[in-house]
Amino acid sequence: MKAAIVQAFDEPLVVGVDGSEPSLRAVDWAADEAALRGVPLRVVYASLWERYEAAALAQGLGMPSERVRAEDITEGAARRAQARHPDLKVSADVLPEEPEYALVREGRHAGALVLGTRGRSGITELLLGSVSLTVAAHAHCPVIVLRGSHDNQVTPAVRGRVVVGVGGHPEPSAAVRFAFEEARRRGVPLEVIRAWRCPAHETTDPPPPDFVRGCPQSAGDPARLHEEQAAETLETALRDAPEDVAVRRRTVEGHARKVLLDASHEADLLVVGARHREGHLGLQLGRVAHTALHHSACPVAVVPEPM
Repeated sequence: MKAAIVQAFDEPLVVGVDGSEPSLRAVDWAADEAALRGVPLRVVYASLWERYEAAALAQGLGMPSERVRAEDITEGAARRAQARHPDLKVSADVLPEEPEYALVREGRHAGALVLGTRGRSGITELLLGSVSLTVAAHAHCPVIVLRGSHDNQVTPAVRGRVVVGVGGHPEPSAAVRFAFEEARRRGVPLEVIRAWRCPAHETTDPPPPDFVRGCPQSAGDPARLHEEQAAETLETALRDAPEDVAVRRRTVEGHARKVLLDASHEADLLVVGARHREGHLGLQLGRVAHTALHHSACPVAVVPEPM
């Protein structure tokens, strides 16, 4: 089942474009990533995006203006990627359907999907934001959404680390495996974080003198137990860690959403997992992934996890 959800690393990368500046930055990033992986890059434009723009290009040329613009955008993006990496194999295609369906389908044969976050106009900005969230929630391969101000290059590393969050499932996850591969390609350390919290009902007694950040820290207290459990979960998740990647382990008290957002300010890529639930359509994004996609200071990779 894992092989059916998380794609092989030798499959092509797919980047969605719409002609906006964020999508061109996504092309740059995707070209770097494809070159690192040694795989082809596929540039796609879902042509029904154009109806939201009400464009009237190339009237009288005997072709729909939408098609003319779409082909111009994809060809321009492909040339941009080729100029950035002359040896990279690049293809481009216009897909005559809604972007959500087109990109999710493309993801079935891709190593990853790369998307920008915004569109060309106020209305399109909302629609493309929705597209990014929908694709991240339903794709069967990792989806990388370009957040942050330094997201138009993969190398050289700007912050010098990849960050991945470890959830409550102790087994090695697809997100952790993906993060190891990304750190290895970039030649940077991987920071693995497990957030933990001290439940409020366990701290109702008056705080002792060594009370710190809402939880007592004396030996044998509930907070210490939760922290130790977090450390054990972290070690279990890293039991198959490759020896050629430097690993920084961190257990941090706090909400996972805030902890990972804070870490994103010092990362080149933030990796989070999303659970695939039987009986549901695609992935159901949890609060951590949803928050990261909206507020991360760096690009975010949402990696599907099997149940």
